Amino acid sequence: MTKCRCLLADDHPIVRRGIRDLLQIEQVCSEIQEVGSGEAALTEIRRQSWDLLILDVALPDKHGLEVLKEVKLLQPRLPVLMLSLYPEKEFALRAIKAGASGYLTKDRAPSELMAAVKRVLRGGRYITEDLAEQLAVMVESGKDEPLHSSLSDREMQVLRLLGKGKTASAIAKDLCLSIKTISTYRSRILHKLSCRTTGELMRYAIEQRLID
Repeated sequence: MTKCRCLLADDHPIVRRGIRDLLQIEQVCSEIQEVGSGEAALTEIRRQSWDLLILDVALPDKHGLEVLKEVKLLQPRLPVLMLSLYPEKEFALRAIKAGASGYLTKDRAPSELMAAVKRVLRGGRYITEDLAEQLAVMVESGKDEPLHSSLSDREMQVLRLLGKGKTASAIAKDLCLSIKTISTYRSRILHKLSCRTTGELMRYAIEQRLID
């Protein structure tokens, strides 16, 4: 078994169990520590060094990209593999730019997860064919980045939820924030995207394919 200390951060126990079993069956990691929140992950990162961090994007207390940025300040060389239910279109690019070694959606096959883990442990990056094609198109087209590229990670999260038709109170509950805070994010998003109403934000999110 490879001498690898892995920290696994995901708020779903079943998901953690499944990933742990895969890592153990493939004899990839000698030690696996599970946590269910962003703050718990950061506590472990501050407490000791790790060889691999598998990090969920949608954590209950902090957005995974926020955790990623703090992790890279604490342990810059730590390989971080992001896992998410969100499509690659937006968050994968943000994750790679923030220092992630790879990004996989949770609908990928277990064999692909293991391939990604082994690649990043060797010091490489794991980029799917879809993401590679997206990057190539961006380079070849030379197009300016879309308006939503100026949004913060949290603003992007709120935009996607607004795009799904969720109310401010529902979003506040989902993200464990106050309705006032969500309203502030909404105002910022309206300004950055040159929109006037929530309806226009919903249309923008759909047209840009930012929602599942």
